[in-house]
Amino acid sequence: MNCITSLSARLGEHLQRLNAQVATAESCTGGGIAEAITRVPGSSAWFEAGYVTYSNQQKTRQLGVPAALFEQVGAVSQEVVEAMVRGAQAASGARFAVAVSGVAGPGGGSPSKPVGTVWLAWGDGARVHSQRHQFAGDRDAVREQSVRAALDGLLQLGAE
Repeated sequence: MNCITSLSARLGEHLQRLNAQVATAESCTGGGIAEAITRVPGSSAWFEAGYVTYSNQQKTRQLGVPAALFEQVGAVSQEVVEAMVRGAQAASGARFAVAVSGVAGPGGGSPSKPVGTVWLAWGDGARVHSQRHQFAGDRDAVREQSVRAALDGLLQLGAE
């Protein structure tokens, strides 16, 4: 079992003990977090929904992210991932959620948000925690590190 599948299995065990569900709101990972979670047999008991909102329009339409945020701070920002995580919780009814938006590359970076810049947010009820990462490597490596960080953060959040 690889590291990501192992993290997903641990997350599932933890959520089952809490009798809680999780939802995902993903941009740069393109559904990779949801895919990792649903690798685990029985994940339907604790995985509620996954939202792949690659465009800003879909972040607004599906998750209720205020459109003005994109002009103010950009899609790869603390404010946007926190709005995404709240939107995923509200739309799904799940207690826990994770959201991710980043620049996986190889293009799309800027001096303030170079390739590998990824924002993640985790929600547990009303509590939201977010973190900026600067991952190294190619597109696949950035996406894989993002999935791992998302699952790690969910495990830590649920243990608090």
